[in-house]
Amino acid sequence: MIKYSYTILYVNDVERTIAFYTEAFGFTQKLITPEKDYAELETGTTTLAFAAYTVAEYNGVHVEKTDTEKHPPAFELTFVTDDIEQTFAQALKAGATLVKNPAQKPWGQMVGYVRDINGFLVEICTAMEG
Repeated sequence: MIKYSYTILYVNDVERTIAFYTEAFGFTQKLITPEKDYAELETGTTTLAFAAYTVAEYNGVHVEKTDTEKHPPAFELTFVTDDIEQTFAQALKAGATLVKNPAQKPWGQMVGYVRDINGFLVEICTAMEG
């Protein structure tokens, strides 16, 4: 059996990133290493984690660094909320960058986009009905 367990994003500053996600979305920190180069958030059944670029290097893996001045990488994190207006405003107040204000889709779902402090694309949306 295979189980999807973690998403790990590589960042410059793990501590600052955890602080952003805590403030922006209300997640709680699950753990952080003493070196502060790896941390996890309580997000539900799949763990959202952040690791320093140096961790990738240590593991012998080359990753492209994100750049807030360029287009975001070709993936997104998606957070479903019951109160999209409040969640969206909270994310922006915490330092997220506006990409697209929430709008209703033809199927009834509300969807908006921000970029986090590292330049990753984050979708904030209501649950899909049906």
